[in-house]
Amino acid sequence: MSHRLGIDIGGTKTALALADAAGVIVARERFPTEPSGSAEDDLLRIAARARALAEASGVGWPEVEAVGVSLPGPFDRRGGRVLHPPNLPGWGVVPVRDVLEAALERPVRLENDANAAALAEWRYGAGQGCQNLVYLTMSTGIGAGMILGGRLHVGHRDFAGEIGHTPVEWPGERCACGFDGCLEAYVGGAAWQRRLRAVAPPEGAIAVRAGGQGQIRPEDAVAAAHAGDAFAIAELERLADYLSRALAQLVFSVSPERIVLGTIAVAAGEALFFEPLRRRVAERTWPGQAHAVEILPASLGEDGPFRAGLCAAD
Repeated sequence: MSHRLGIDIGGTKTALALADAAGVIVARERFPTEPSGSAEDDLLRIAARARALAEASGVGWPEVEAVGVSLPGPFDRRGGRVLHPPNLPGWGVVPVRDVLEAALERPVRLENDANAAALAEWRYGAGQGCQNLVYLTMSTGIGAGMILGGRLHVGHRDFAGEIGHTPVEWPGERCACGFDGCLEAYVGGAAWQRRLRAVAPPEGAIAVRAGGQGQIRPEDAVAAAHAGDAFAIAELERLADYLSRALAQLVFSVSPERIVLGTIAVAAGEALFFEPLRRRVAERTWPGQAHAVEILPASLGEDGPFRAGLCAAD
């Protein structure tokens, strides 16, 4: 047995990757997560597709020696359970490791999705060469993975990195976690989509591009901003402002060398997002701190989720 399987379970998409002993990805697949309301049924469906991927690749399931799973937190690392993940509807306290080990007949290692993505960017992407990195997932929800002193930092009971639930507004919008004013309620993809569908002009560039106000997705706003739409540009500036409030807290509390941002931020780009974000972080931190930290886009692109799942297997 010489191969590893990586599974990255997101709020909207699941990615599978099969890699050989040298870490070369030999097969991959991405498909909608589509929570059914039964976490066990969802996991068994993912397990079946994982086995099918290995067989279709020509490697065969007998050659797979270990499985890594990257998934949204919070979770109990020792018990191998997720604990009511806000972005997986219908998932309560779920024994993910037990279910998948029974279905796949292989050892399964779980990792928080932000931690796994941080490891992937640190080993293969924009975090290479530094010892103190914070990586932020910016997709359905918001999370952070931290490499401190050259090691993954998970904190007491694995709760480190839940930056999406840092309060950035008082009083604030209701978050999927149940609290008000969380960063995720302002910058998370699901929350931003709800806002755009509610406030974007019905005849504006975003709605026209989406085919109707009720069809708007975050990528429509990003594309409209790149095309010069003033409303869309203002929305990206709003995201940058709220995100800078949380990043300033990171700079003061963790003092990382690099902060790497994924997904929405990468699509938004330098001029429309990273430049205003860096400026706002500088306004909210001491001058020496702002110059000491790099704020960069993730560089793994489409490989990111596949590498995250595989890093969870290590």
